[in-house]
Amino acid sequence: MDRVIAVVLAYLIGSIDFGVIVPRALGVDIYKEGSGNPGTSNVFRTMGKRAAAMVLLGDTVKGVAAVAIADVWIGGSTAVAAGFFAVAGHVFPAWHHFKGGKGVATALGAALWLEPILGGILSTGWILVVLVTKTASLASMGAMLLYVPGFAVAGERDSGLWWAAATAGLVIVRHRANIQAMISGGERSVKGS
Repeated sequence: MDRVIAVVLAYLIGSIDFGVIVPRALGVDIYKEGSGNPGTSNVFRTMGKRAAAMVLLGDTVKGVAAVAIADVWIGGSTAVAAGFFAVAGHVFPAWHHFKGGKGVATALGAALWLEPILGGILSTGWILVVLVTKTASLASMGAMLLYVPGFAVAGERDSGLWWAAATAGLVIVRHRANIQAMISGGERSVKGS
């Protein structure tokens, strides 16, 4: 029963969508701006660096928090499962009509708690790819393609590795339109005010 409570709590924490909250606090309905996606990239494009930084930080911290609670309380693969449920909450947030973002920052936050070196490498790599290519979706795909191998190298096995794969898979599926746009050469760059 504790495991069920831990992952439900992780989902509810993940449902706190800073991509909606920060713009609303600044008087903007992000669903009506840019791509309509309540994620860091759309907030950056439509509202600028400061608002995007707040969204990125909030979405990362909630990934850390959801996993930390499960890890301290129960540990083991339940903590990795909590990462998946936090991302699922971000993607399908109960508090925001199940219309969420793509889950990258939350997944990276989970990795930062579970495997700090891996999380640091993935996060730094994401930032560097965005700075060089100006394409957040390319950075996100790179981070998610390295997510499972990274956890495997860090020593995660069995159900924990499956939960890591489910997390990466969910984020990749949420990027399917971006993947199609990259293939066709029409992916939008990250440019803000």
